[in-house]
Amino acid sequence: MKRYFYAITLAGILLFSSLTALQADTNQDGAITPEMIQAFQQSFKMDTHTRAAVNAVTANDVKKLALNREMLAGYDSLFSHRIKTKGITNQQRSGRCWLFAGLNIMRPIVRKNLKLESFEFSEVYPFFWDKMEKANLFLESIIKTRKRKIDDREVEFLLKHPFPDGGQWNFVVALVNKYGVVPKGIMPETKQSSNTGLLNALISRKLRKDAALLRSMNQNGKSLSRLRTRKQEMLTEIYRILAINFGTPPDKFQWRYKDKNDSLSTLKTYTPLDFFHQAVNVNLDDYVCLYNCPTHPYNKLFKITLDRNMVNYSDMTFVNTVIDSLKASARRSILADEPVWFGCDVGKESDIGRGILAPAIYDYQAIYGTDFGLTKKERVLYHDSVPTHAMVLTGVDVADGKTVKWLVENSWGTKAGSKGFLIMFDKWFNDYVYEVVINKKYLASSTLALLKTKPIVLPPWDPMYSLVK
Repeated sequence: MKRYFYAITLAGILLFSSLTALQADTNQDGAITPEMIQAFQQSFKMDTHTRAAVNAVTANDVKKLALNREMLAGYDSLFSHRIKTKGITNQQRSGRCWLFAGLNIMRPIVRKNLKLESFEFSEVYPFFWDKMEKANLFLESIIKTRKRKIDDREVEFLLKHPFPDGGQWNFVVALVNKYGVVPKGIMPETKQSSNTGLLNALISRKLRKDAALLRSMNQNGKSLSRLRTRKQEMLTEIYRILAINFGTPPDKFQWRYKDKNDSLSTLKTYTPLDFFHQAVNVNLDDYVCLYNCPTHPYNKLFKITLDRNMVNYSDMTFVNTVIDSLKASARRSILADEPVWFGCDVGKESDIGRGILAPAIYDYQAIYGTDFGLTKKERVLYHDSVPTHAMVLTGVDVADGKTVKWLVENSWGTKAGSKGFLIMFDKWFNDYVYEVVINKKYLASSTLALLKTKPIVLPPWDPMYSLVK
């Protein structure tokens, strides 16, 4: 009997030891334990400040509570130099910011050349061809990768992003150089060009279906020539869908205008390329893209794979440089009355309603008692920030030789910001502006020399691929 008792006791001790060891192991594997939960609960003290925060946050918009009133009182909307512009555009519910910004830097040129009071390009005309070119690029890329496995990283990237709205500066250059531009009245907006969600979803599904067919044809031994013939048939279907949604883009058009002196021009016939060369007449290839991406070495030339909208056009290429170089180049351009296309993370530390882009405009730390700060490099590396939106710099405020703030022309209509404009504090430029496009005549010789070097090629899943919208 004693032996039995001792055996049971020993088994109990061993079981208790096993459970204790298991609990110890559980505590060491990173799981939240009851002891941790108790510590969390004890750390949350419902003192006067915390109670006030709970009452306020649970019943209000946190952004309104965190708004830094002291900062709002410390700025004005005056600028030492402002480029004369006229009219605010509106991309509405579409991801065309890159295109609107690209056309917006050319609008003052048309107004000057034709002596117009105001002018706007048709944004839907180049957008139509952008969509056709992107569909072709996707299908051609599927053909190029037809022998790879379906879970290949590049194939997976293509299938996730078959038909995006977004783009970059080089997309603008490619479209204008190939297809030209037209006035807004020649090809006006439609319901679908201003709200592209459903169209993108439908054509993305169609393109994925086409991708499956092309890969199946390859597996069945069809030749490259046969695949390309089938691709053309697929693109014919895409063209039909786009034409139903946007209307058909013109090969030629007739146009006349009244200048600011109320003089009526003669009615002329143009092709879209004729109109670009006569009304704009600038070499877009003279513009250089400068980046400030602290995750890559500075003073180097980079190229991002698949960051383009055409098969036979170069990928996005940029010089990566320090932020002061970007700002100096942008300032020189603006002081010469040339607007600057730029890409930024517009959603960070911004009050679009008031039209202000400023660090610490929201004091979340005061509400939650914790630090949310990251360096620019950390924000990129840990996927907290990427360029998401393109706009145009049209003014700069310089005081005592130092840049204080920048004037930004947006493309969200007159109700966003201050009648369509935003005021960007210089510190915000440091933190959230990633790219600017500058005419090479405003760049240092050392920067121009980098354009002749062999670019470092980045994969399409690099954070800097991010298409601005």
